[in-house]
Amino acid sequence: MRKLTQEKKRRLHEGTVIPAHPLALNAQLKLDEQRQRALMRYYIDAGAGGVAVGVHTTQFEIRQPEHNLFETVLRLAAEEIEAHSDQAFLKIAGICGDDEQAVQEAKTAATLGYDLGLVAMSKPADATKKEVLKRIEKVAAILPIFGFYLQPSVGGRVFSYDFWRQFADIDGVEAIKLAPFNRYQTLDVVRAVCHSPRKEKIALYTGNDDNIVADLLTTYRFQTDEGIVQKPIVGGLLGHWAVWTKTAVSLLEEIKIARTEDPSRIPELLTRGIEVTDSNAAFFDPAHGFAGCIPGIHEVLRRQGLLEGTWCLNRGETLSPGQTEDIDRIYAAYPHLHDDDFVKANLAKWLK
Repeated sequence: MRKLTQEKKRRLHEGTVIPAHPLALNAQLKLDEQRQRALMRYYIDAGAGGVAVGVHTTQFEIRQPEHNLFETVLRLAAEEIEAHSDQAFLKIAGICGDDEQAVQEAKTAATLGYDLGLVAMSKPADATKKEVLKRIEKVAAILPIFGFYLQPSVGGRVFSYDFWRQFADIDGVEAIKLAPFNRYQTLDVVRAVCHSPRKEKIALYTGNDDNIVADLLTTYRFQTDEGIVQKPIVGGLLGHWAVWTKTAVSLLEEIKIARTEDPSRIPELLTRGIEVTDSNAAFFDPAHGFAGCIPGIHEVLRRQGLLEGTWCLNRGETLSPGQTEDIDRIYAAYPHLHDDDFVKANLAKWLK
């Protein structure tokens, strides 16, 4: 199994910004390699500490035989990271499917130099909890694990405290992304980790795009057999951070200062957190069951010039009615949240 270097393990546990990488397509729904590379350069220059590729934001359809883009998009990102990032930059690969597919994808990612596998645990839908845990163990024998609790409204499954308690005990689990969009289910995961003997080895990341700032300001505290255990959510692996990434990096740094040095900043950060959630509602389209979440991300990147259009491999995946106007509203209401000037100043360089 691949092992994280000490530099990468330190970055993972200190907490960093990890965008979920979108897929750049042209009007013919073919990969736009120039813009795919430009997106990766944007994330690196914006100060992200890692990137997740082959995940929901990258479109699961990349795995379909008629597209066959999984290995390609992982390779392009890895090449740009090798050329332009520091040695601690975290390469995270989305891993999907049944045991056979998951193992093959993990092997592909490991061959390309990826550090962690973000394993989708909702498919196949009829897999038992025991079978899901066995799959995690099989992938962990190849690639360190970044666990992933995905909300049911976009294809995830609900897992119990007992499931996560067993999950946390698996050797090779290095981090968990909390994305159930549910306080109770988020709590189940953190409590399970805090009761595990591996609690110090697992970093917690928010994927709750509806609660980003509050998650990052929170330290959980539980009474265990070993006494009081405290565990913070240290960073984020987020589709939301695929856009306006430069300001997301600044936001995380502000949160770290508030947590460790200047708690007087917390009230203002919580207010800004509501602005971030309002922005996410426009991008992710919860008004229509998240139907426009990927096109919503694309629309912001299109306005900045990083993408040519909002096309998805699934032709039915388009902006929802009123979503464009809602993004207009967000741009007008919260100009301090976007990084348009940064993108404008560097776009030509990234597109070379």
